Amino acid sequence: MNPFILLLILIAVALLGILVFFEVGRKLGITRIKQDPNGLASGVGASEGAIFALLGLLIAFTFTGAASRFEDRRHLIVEEANDIGTAYLRIDLLAAEDQPVIRELFKRYTEQRLKIYREINDVETIKTNQAIAAAMQLDIWRAAIAAGKSPNASPDANKLLLPALNAMIDITTTRTVATRNHPPIVIYFLLFGLSLMSAILIGYGTAANADRAWLHKTSFALIIILTTYIIIDLEYPRLGLIRIDTDDQVLIDARSAM
Repeated sequence: MNPFILLLILIAVALLGILVFFEVGRKLGITRIKQDPNGLASGVGASEGAIFALLGLLIAFTFTGAASRFEDRRHLIVEEANDIGTAYLRIDLLAAEDQPVIRELFKRYTEQRLKIYREINDVETIKTNQAIAAAMQLDIWRAAIAAGKSPNASPDANKLLLPALNAMIDITTTRTVATRNHPPIVIYFLLFGLSLMSAILIGYGTAANADRAWLHKTSFALIIILTTYIIIDLEYPRLGLIRIDTDDQVLIDARSAM
């Protein structure tokens, strides 16, 4: 199943769960009122305030972390494009007869790097594309070392080109790790659990009202769900509505300039 469709289904289930727990809280409140008409007002403010504050803090920290990781991933795309561009320019230090082969390897490699992040819906396809890119890195490295030993190459060819190639290779590992860097899944369970607990407390607190206050309850549920969706969308910016694909244009431009 498409991850985006699965996410929408989970969000719908979460929304329904919050609305159901509103009713659970209301039923508990009504039961309490039948036993003690003044029972709802007895010392619940502190516990409610603590739970709502914890929910707010968790949402704030989770959102801030997701936004920060989103920006980091965007910067890494630019950094990789710069690293590839720097290494490509330093091919000029090699002998003229060795340059065409290495330049062609660079073109194919850049296209392969773009392909990795275009085809992300299948884990096996991702692994295959990454393996191909890694093999290309090795080909470029070996070709650069051999070309740098040519008597027609600049004396500083290997001194300048190899560090640039090393940076170009290292950034791929950094980007791969960045795509896997997410909060522990328990954070999302805690967020969902606190949302349900808050829904129970809201339902419990409004049990004395004849009106179910659907406007307020639905608004609360929608805001919580929408905020959670945006957090998850920022964490996985190639699957949902918030996209990082447009930042790949810098790599496309780097490829076009070759």
